[in-house]
Amino acid sequence: MALSLASPFLSFSTLQPAILKQPYFASSRKSLQRFVTSSSLSDPSGGLFLAAKHAVDSYVKSGMVVGLGSGHASALAIQYLGQQLRAGTIKDVTGIPTCVGSASEAAKEGIPLEQYDDSYKIDLAFDEADIMEEETLAAIVGRRKLQGDDSIIKEKTILEAADQLIFIIKEKQFKGSVEGSIPVLIKSVNWLETAEEIDDLFLGDAEVWRRPAIGYAGPLGGDFPLVTKEGHNILDVIFTTPMESLVEVAKTLDQIDGVVEHGVIFRKPCTAIIASENGLQIIDNTIQMESSNL
Repeated sequence: MALSLASPFLSFSTLQPAILKQPYFASSRKSLQRFVTSSSLSDPSGGLFLAAKHAVDSYVKSGMVVGLGSGHASALAIQYLGQQLRAGTIKDVTGIPTCVGSASEAAKEGIPLEQYDDSYKIDLAFDEADIMEEETLAAIVGRRKLQGDDSIIKEKTILEAADQLIFIIKEKQFKGSVEGSIPVLIKSVNWLETAEEIDDLFLGDAEVWRRPAIGYAGPLGGDFPLVTKEGHNILDVIFTTPMESLVEVAKTLDQIDGVVEHGVIFRKPCTAIIASENGLQIIDNTIQMESSNL
């Protein structure tokens, strides 16, 4: 059952910082709802910038190895992190970019970078989810068009390897029930058999389209289907009705022969920083996990 966003926000117009502790979802989740700072919302990115700023100020510490995510919110966090490093407020941070865009943004900001390998201990990663499920904080990444050597597998690997994961999103990306596309990476050999199996499993609920490399090409991906750097095709499994559970859909996809990976991320601990015109909300699913064990 979808849960509502009934709790009041703390207004950006409030002049004095405050911390408010109260239940966020009735009986199912406790959370912290924090005011960060006042902001003029004449800039449509104002709320998202405050969310990105809060992510850096509250979670990034000197000496950390930080996974740098994709999307506009991540770019704002990277820019602010660069400012803090130049000011000396934070020191000795190393960034692990998840995509071409985050690597480019971090290089412009002078953030030291390393490419990911299994030997790195990643203290923290932040990213912008395409959409997030309220009840579980399960998120979808990878809906955006891939650039150059971008890899959904690489992005997801870095996010899941981090000790702490932060998603920075707008309120409209935080949904009681999720619909739309899930990117699914499949083996390019016998790809059609895999696509047909997925189509049969979600018949009536979803459409399955192979992602093209260029333009709009129809369900089969046209003459130029996208091939990832790892040699896989991407199926966009487009749910036309809300999913009962994003987590359960992900588990189903994991069991299909030919599926290599998908864009659903569900893990604990995970924190969502949600920006709206009225303020920020910070939701931590470790609190949900702890309360469920009481």
